[in-house]
Amino acid sequence: MAKLIECIPNFSEGQNQETIDGLVKVAKSVPGVNLFDYSSDKSHNRSVFTLVGDEDGIQEVAFQLVKYASEHIDMTKHHGEHPRMGATDVVPFVPIKDVTVEECVEISKKVAKRINDELNIPIFLYEESASNPMRKNLAKVRKGQFEGMPEKLQEKDWAPDYGERKIHPTAGVTAVGARMPLVAFNVNLDTSDLSIAKKIAKVLRGSSGGYKYCKAIGVMLEDRNIAQVSMNMVNYEGTPLYRTFETIKFEAKRYGVNIIGSEVIGLTPAKALVDCAEYYLQIEDFDYQKQVLENHLLG
Repeated sequence: MAKLIECIPNFSEGQNQETIDGLVKVAKSVPGVNLFDYSSDKSHNRSVFTLVGDEDGIQEVAFQLVKYASEHIDMTKHHGEHPRMGATDVVPFVPIKDVTVEECVEISKKVAKRINDELNIPIFLYEESASNPMRKNLAKVRKGQFEGMPEKLQEKDWAPDYGERKIHPTAGVTAVGARMPLVAFNVNLDTSDLSIAKKIAKVLRGSSGGYKYCKAIGVMLEDRNIAQVSMNMVNYEGTPLYRTFETIKFEAKRYGVNIIGSEVIGLTPAKALVDCAEYYLQIEDFDYQKQVLENHLLG
């Protein structure tokens, strides 16, 4: 059976359609790889691509996308709501079929080395690829963002895993790693008060004593003049989406604020959404494997 690996590169560009179209063209140019989804957000000024392919193809497309981004995205001119440190901010590899996390770790290291060797972009390895425990968490790796990276790279514990202690002048720094599937889940509030979203995010995220598998920040969607709680659910079974959604609803009430909508960025495992349906419909004794029609069709 052919090994299938997912790659979800995040680019620091969500406004320039010409650059986004160029990234799409590159993503579709490598044999053995399919571009399943991409989305761009102008307020975040960020694009997220979802690609699935074989071992050779996924490594090649990841490199070519980083190369294109480094040539067309200038971080010295970048502004957006989402934290970022590079033109290609993060490149995660996720096992999909007949491949292990350990194999994805090796793939991530090969791609990271090539990016640095050929493009001179310093690389931090993160999540399962991390060289030490403090680098597992992307938020810690990215702390300081592009503007603070020159100083951060001089700190004792923050030499890049690949490259010298200096950023690429326009492409910054990139994080590369292997991880299990996560769900990028955002909840929008009917307020323009960013402080409320930030307070709710603090309640949610595991690092502040909230839900273990939730990473959350408050951001402002300038084009809609609303605040958003932006989350990465790193284990959607350990912390399901409905639990964070209900907590946001509960916490928002204390400020006289309501939820006006939510969004999933990129692709998501079906079970993450089925779990929500099971919860809200109060379905009893539901068997995801046996009762979801598509599971039988797909074998």
